[in-house]
Amino acid sequence: MLLTITATMDRASDLGFLLHKHPDRVHRFDLSFGRATIFYPELDQARCTVCLLVEVDPVALVRKRSGPSGEGGQLAHYVNDRPYAVSSFFSVALAETFGTAMAGRSKDRPDLAGSIIPFEVSIPVLPSRGGEDLIRALFEPLGYAVDVRRLDLDQKFPEWGHSRYFDVKLAGRFPLQTLLEHLYVLIPVLDDEKHYWVGDDEVDKLIRRGGDWLPNHPARDQIARRYLKHRKSLTRLAIERLAGVDEDAAIENSAAVGKPMTREEDLEVGLSLNEQRLQRVVEAVQAVGAKSVVDLGCGEGKLLRELLKLRGLDRILGMEVSLRSLDAASGRLDLEQLSPSVRSRIELIHGSLMYRDRRLSGFDVATVIEVIEHLDVARLKSFERVLFECARPKSVVVTTPNVEYNVRFEGLPSGQFRHPDHRFEWSRGEFRRWGEVMASRFGYNVRFDAVGPVDSDLGAPTQMAVFVER
Repeated sequence: MLLTITATMDRASDLGFLLHKHPDRVHRFDLSFGRATIFYPELDQARCTVCLLVEVDPVALVRKRSGPSGEGGQLAHYVNDRPYAVSSFFSVALAETFGTAMAGRSKDRPDLAGSIIPFEVSIPVLPSRGGEDLIRALFEPLGYAVDVRRLDLDQKFPEWGHSRYFDVKLAGRFPLQTLLEHLYVLIPVLDDEKHYWVGDDEVDKLIRRGGDWLPNHPARDQIARRYLKHRKSLTRLAIERLAGVDEDAAIENSAAVGKPMTREEDLEVGLSLNEQRLQRVVEAVQAVGAKSVVDLGCGEGKLLRELLKLRGLDRILGMEVSLRSLDAASGRLDLEQLSPSVRSRIELIHGSLMYRDRRLSGFDVATVIEVIEHLDVARLKSFERVLFECARPKSVVVTTPNVEYNVRFEGLPSGQFRHPDHRFEWSRGEFRRWGEVMASRFGYNVRFDAVGPVDSDLGAPTQMAVFVER
C-alpha cells in the first residue's frame, strides 16, 4: 500500500518539521499487522514529497484470528487485496506514524502547524465500493480537486467483473492536520470495511478526527454509517453527537488559533473585563472550598489556566465542543511540559452541552462563563437539565452580559448585542428571575453579583450567579 503527499510552498522541506520525520532519513516502524516505511523521494525548496509505504503480512493475519464472533484483527483468506489497496490498515498506519502531526502539533515550527499549505496527494490503488461517484462525493465538498482513473483489471480478468480499484489524485489547500484527518476517516469509508472489531470507542475516534469538518458534510450520515461498519446503534449515536457539534459550534466563547478579536472582546478590552471576570469566578470557586471543578465551554483554557494555580484543587476538567479550541487550550496550558503531579490534576474532553454526560458528574463546582447567551430557548432548556439535574455539581457559577450596560459601549450600535451569535442578552431582572427559577426547580440557593465597573443606574457589564446545593 502506498500514499504520497506533496507540499508545494516556499521552504517546502519544512514538511519534515510538521511530520516529525527528518527528510534525510528513511524511517521504519513495526506495526501489529506488518511494517511501515517513510521516505522522501523529492525534496527541494519548492516541492517536498513524502511517501508512506505500508506492508501487510496477510498470512500472519489469517492465522491470528481474534475478536467477537471471529471478527477483528483477521483476514479471512491468504489471497486478498489488503497488501496492495489502501484500507483501514492504512488508516491505522497513518495514526501510528504521523500521530503528532494528526494532533496538530509541531515542536520546532509551531507557527507552521496551523498554516494553510497547498497539497497534492496520490493514492495509486484506492478501493471504492461506490465507484468514482463516491470518491468525488466524499472529497470534493471538502475543497479538493479530484482526478480519478479506474484500474481496468476487468480487461485482463473479465471473470472478476468491473474493477472497484482507482488511481486517485487529490489537490487542495489545508493545514496538514486537516488533510491527515480527511484521509484517516474517508479511506475506510470508501472501502466500506474495517479489519478490526468496531465498538463504542470508534464513535469517539470519528468525532475526534471529524468533528471540525464532518458535521456539515453533505454525506455525513453515509460516512458515519460506513465508518462504523453499518452498526445501527453506533451510527445513530455518532450522528446525534455530530449534530450536536454542528449546533454547538457557535458556542465557542474564546478565539481559536489565529482568529481575530471579536467585537465583544474589542468592546470589553478597555475595561479589562475578561480579567476581572476570571478573577471573580476564581474567588467564587475558592469561597465554596472546592476540590474539583468542571468548566463547561472552556474555550481556549483561559479560566483553566487560572484554576490550575489553585493548590487546593485536586481535579480540573475542561469540556469544549470545538476540537480546535481544545487544541488551543492544550497549547495555552502547555500540557506536555507540566510536571506529572500538576498534569494529573487537569483533563480536557470533547463534548456537547446538549447531552447528558456521566463524565460531568461528581464535581464540587461547575463554571459556565459567557455561554448561556449563545443558546436559543429550546437548547437552553436542554442545557439546564444537563447542568443542574444530570451533572448536578454542588455549586454552579454562571456569568452572562448585562444588556442594560450596553449603552455605555460607544462602538456598539443601539439595539445590537455584543456578539452576533448571542441569542439573547438579559437585563439584571431577567437574569435574576431565571436564576431564582433554576434554584427553586433544582434545589439550590442562589446569590447574584456584579462583575466590572458598576453604574448606579445600569449596573455592571457582567452579571454573575452562584448556586449552592441546599
